[in-house]
Amino acid sequence: MKNLKREFDPITLEILWKRLVSIVDESDASVIRTAFSSLLRDAHDYTCMFTDSRGQELVQGTLCTPGMAGAMALGMKKIVKSIPLEDYHDGDVFIVNDPWLLAGHLNDVCVWSPIFFKGRVVAFTACIFHHTDIGGRTASDNRDVYAEGLYIPLTKLYDAGKLNQDIVNMIRWNVRTPKEFDGDIRSQVAANHVCSQKIIEMMEDEGLDTLDDLADEIFDRTEKSMRASIEGIKDGTYTHEGIIEGAGDKSDIPIKLTVTVDGSEIHVDFDGTSKQVAWGVNVVYNFTYAYVFMAVKSAFDPGVPINDGAIRPITMSAPHGSVVNCKFPAAVAARMVVGHFMTEMVFKALGQAAPDNIIAGSGGTPAQTNIFHGTFANGKPWHTMIIRGGGMGASSRLDGHHCAIFPANGANTPVEILESDTSMIVESRSLIQDSGGPGKQRGGIGRQMIIRSPDDGDNSPGTTSIAVQAGRYIYPPEGIFGGKDGSLAKFLKNGENADPSGLTFCEPGDTVSFVSAGGGGYGDPFERDPEAVEKDVQYGYVSIERAKVDYGVIIEPDTLTLDLTATRQCRKNNN
Repeated sequence: MKNLKREFDPITLEILWKRLVSIVDESDASVIRTAFSSLLRDAHDYTCMFTDSRGQELVQGTLCTPGMAGAMALGMKKIVKSIPLEDYHDGDVFIVNDPWLLAGHLNDVCVWSPIFFKGRVVAFTACIFHHTDIGGRTASDNRDVYAEGLYIPLTKLYDAGKLNQDIVNMIRWNVRTPKEFDGDIRSQVAANHVCSQKIIEMMEDEGLDTLDDLADEIFDRTEKSMRASIEGIKDGTYTHEGIIEGAGDKSDIPIKLTVTVDGSEIHVDFDGTSKQVAWGVNVVYNFTYAYVFMAVKSAFDPGVPINDGAIRPITMSAPHGSVVNCKFPAAVAARMVVGHFMTEMVFKALGQAAPDNIIAGSGGTPAQTNIFHGTFANGKPWHTMIIRGGGMGASSRLDGHHCAIFPANGANTPVEILESDTSMIVESRSLIQDSGGPGKQRGGIGRQMIIRSPDDGDNSPGTTSIAVQAGRYIYPPEGIFGGKDGSLAKFLKNGENADPSGLTFCEPGDTVSFVSAGGGGYGDPFERDPEAVEKDVQYGYVSIERAKVDYGVIIEPDTLTLDLTATRQCRKNNN
């Protein structure tokens, strides 16, 4: 006799949902406590999640990055279906970093495991870590994926609890800092173990034999909420054509998308977009979809849980071999340089139908990524990576945040951590006045960080190589609906413009300056509340001169207070 599907009343469902989220967040917390790399501990460039027995995403961690999470939601379903359930063993742990299967480049290594309860698989737990080093050449100007590091096909790391030491040794011999890599892999195994044990405890406490019935209830409710929010958008076809700048001598990359809203469904089509290119900014389908999904989810139904139900109303098509759906063996290491723009471009298309639901261009799009490799004075090698934010774009209601990594949701690495992990010295880190795009709502402020390689004579460190994966050097974050553009990003070596497309080498005494772009403004700057401009000047975000030119606001230079009478006259004269 077939078992009846269990039903859940709303109160029980809410309690169980909150417990599921807390389980994944506890798994997240174990990463912060056990990971070796600062990119994971401090910048949170990882994602934990678990699925039902069918590989459908059930819950993702609060600290997840949308690119990893969205790509995993698609990839885990393929992975789980590729192996019959009866072939799994309790204690199995798998490892894979296939960019086309999961999150888009080799540095994103996935470790995942089946969860057994009462002798059968009831779920899968998985986490992807962005490993600072995966071998290979770290610059973004590689021509294919072979130059970008170690490719790990779907492989067992543990077979029924027994470690595959050969795999561990093979990985260790292909990375620059094997101790850190090994520690981070162990952190992934630990995070999955925490998740697995807590799920089993919950199932025991609640008398559950399966998670699939609970998952179906959560999926259905989430899907209904997403569809209801999409139905609030006027049906129609909305298009956008944009340009993503090429780095160094690389050509610009045209992106074309059409967003079709039909009842409760949205389809995004990239027909007409550039073919894949001969450098490392190509994007796999999963990663492109992840940021398309984020645009719709964050703009129209931000409060509903993210799981398999949320993605069902949103579909995407992209020509195979295009820069947003590249073919193997395209170079993909810097896929965020293109992929992070997908959210902004969907916003621009849908802004025609829902102007109050989107934000202007952001200086943290793409995430400003810097990979450093060098040696201390004693010859010991070090390798680290930081991600930096810029000013976030303004919305119809709020100014943009400062130093935001949007849409990637990472964190800025503390100065103290960077200096302790490397031989480099951070000379300054500061906000940049007048960098936020003027608007009724002002764009977030950009920032500058200056780093120096110390020159201590015989105690000087060795040569440091820096790989830059970033953007906004040519085309600034755009303002919308009358808002002005944010400031440009810059990359300088010893005060001179440097090429961000290749490797930059720093000798002792050299300095590099990373300038992040400001966010775009939203709405007419002359409609901004003069008292808000007064505070901007007092906080140092806007200069007295730009307050007058950009906003028509007059500030007394001695007291930094608003002259309202002069302001009204200035704005009247400029109408």
